[in-house]
Amino acid sequence: MPVDIWANGVLPVETVEGTVTKQAWRIDTQGLTTLQLLRPLRDQVRDDRYQIVFECQTEACGGFDFRFGTMTLPPPEMRINIGDFRFLSAVRIGADGPEQLTLLVTRTAQAGFVQVVHVGPETQTAKLATVAVGPALGAIEQVNTGSLADQLGESGHAILADLTFETGSSQLAAGNMGSLQALADYLADHPDREVALVGHTDASGSLDANIALSKRRAGSVMERLVSDYGVARAQLAAEGMGYLAPIASNLTEAGRQENRRVEVIVTSTTD
Repeated sequence: MPVDIWANGVLPVETVEGTVTKQAWRIDTQGLTTLQLLRPLRDQVRDDRYQIVFECQTEACGGFDFRFGTMTLPPPEMRINIGDFRFLSAVRIGADGPEQLTLLVTRTAQAGFVQVVHVGPETQTAKLATVAVGPALGAIEQVNTGSLADQLGESGHAILADLTFETGSSQLAAGNMGSLQALADYLADHPDREVALVGHTDASGSLDANIALSKRRAGSVMERLVSDYGVARAQLAAEGMGYLAPIASNLTEAGRQENRRVEVIVTSTTD
């Protein structure tokens, strides 16, 4: 199991004998950061008398090389955003012998993902879900998942994750969308505040074409906010980034889907 960062082409690992158990959970809440996912799990691991020997985040871990040098479950159990993940390795000496545990947390636009790998005596593995991390999963669900207003207030941006577009089109699909209602409510509560809707694409096609498409999609969202949700046009702007700001790998279909999105960014500089 990894015990240090990927460096100089090497991922330091420690060999532990025992039964290997791999588990994964999908946390169907939007807006959680990887730190919010990890914190209650880390606390639970410590409460269960594990000693944390190594912890890292994304690029500090070694980025792409670390992720692909680490044992992971395949999709759909785990969908790993190589641009945003955290890893933790811990050990303890149990009644039946040494145990080692790793946590890998990541998030996509739609959900958070948690993976636990446990190596130790067989008598301990059956207790893993309820003893090692089980209680913390409930804590994750109870964390302030970050309403859109909370995200805009804390980080200045949020992904409008429930938007769908007609296939091959910049036209926003019909129907009510919770994220747009939440944004409309936010802007109604802050009538002096302005935001930009920023479209993003995957890396298929040329940059110019993708910037144009992403801007048209952002514009479609803006028009829907004005026409259906009563938002003042003066509070809105629409821009496109094309494929210049990915949040997932464009090498997989799942990653490309994550990258096709519209975000909202607060552009006001005074409260």
